Amino acid sequence: MAMSLASSRGTRRGRGKRRRPMSEINVTPFVDVMLVLLIIFMVTAPLLTAGVPIDLPDSRASQLPSEQQQVTISIDEAGFVYIDDVEVPVGGLPQALESLPRTGGEGPDITLRADRALDYGRVMAVMGELNRAGLNRISLITNSAAPASLNVGSSGEE
Repeated sequence: MAMSLASSRGTRRGRGKRRRPMSEINVTPFVDVMLVLLIIFMVTAPLLTAGVPIDLPDSRASQLPSEQQQVTISIDEAGFVYIDDVEVPVGGLPQALESLPRTGGEGPDITLRADRALDYGRVMAVMGELNRAGLNRISLITNSAAPASLNVGSSGEE
């Protein structure tokens, strides 16, 4: 009797059949989510090249092609200077510029990012140090959006 009862359970079909729980984990949804995250990180990583938060001024100038080695120099709102996201100690800019790699006697192209709230003299002091170090190919980085209004003669000298 016990044998007939066990065999009848195994061959029974229909509504009364119970499924056994799966003991395996389905990794397909996990792989799908990971691939989507990988694509998101691959797209956003090149956009995060400048790590120093700076409020750039606006300009309607077109973007220049970047072909050679570039070094980014950033000046934040407080006036601190960064070379490729590394803060330069106060008074240490000339030594930091001398340590930049030079190929064929020429230095790298310099991209200068300065906060719009900075004093003009501070930006000119950094550009003067760049000129003294022999780094004369300097590109000023701005936002590509056109300014809302352009003040010509804003000092009242019209």
